Amino acid sequence: MATDQRCFPADIHLSTPNSARLNRLMRMSRRDVLLAGMGAALASGVGNVFAATPDDADIATFMTVSQRLTDRDTLDPRIGHALFMGIVHAVPTRRDQVNQLHELMTKNSFTSARELARAAEQADPGLKDAIHDIMTGWYRGLADHKVVVYRSALMFDITKDAVYPKTYASGGPFYWTKTPPEVALPTGEPALSPSTFVVEPT
Repeated sequence: MATDQRCFPADIHLSTPNSARLNRLMRMSRRDVLLAGMGAALASGVGNVFAATPDDADIATFMTVSQRLTDRDTLDPRIGHALFMGIVHAVPTRRDQVNQLHELMTKNSFTSARELARAAEQADPGLKDAIHDIMTGWYRGLADHKVVVYRSALMFDITKDAVYPKTYASGGPFYWTKTPPEVALPTGEPALSPSTFVVEPT
């Protein structure tokens, strides 16, 4: 009766346990090559993310520009950091445009957001979109098509004496049955030129 015999390589007598182990480690499968390539690509992507991380100077510049555009003495730096990250992630050129706005501020003594906005659009029409992104971030709490902040968005701060944010009930029981206080009509004029109206999905 024939018995099964193992088939050994012809040069097995020349191989030592260490050399066999080394040969096995040196052999790379196609999967190993693909995994190595994916790992390198991922590492490169992570590196780019860290490279794009703003430093303190970027945030300070963004906050200074934001305070002038919103005509406010103070703004939350944590919100500012998150908004700046989202704005720059969506449009990388916004970083340079924020610096342009800041440089324009340092060369002139603007006393209002309106003055800065008009001067910025005259100096570079592309700055108008940057101003829109900054104002959308602070007033609506949106950046890079994502909600960065909700209740602390400035649009709720403007009407906090009459309208509460949705899902929040800051008044007493049945507060909605009372007549809300009168709100004065705005008297200001737009500083920027008209923009195309975009209807967003709800």
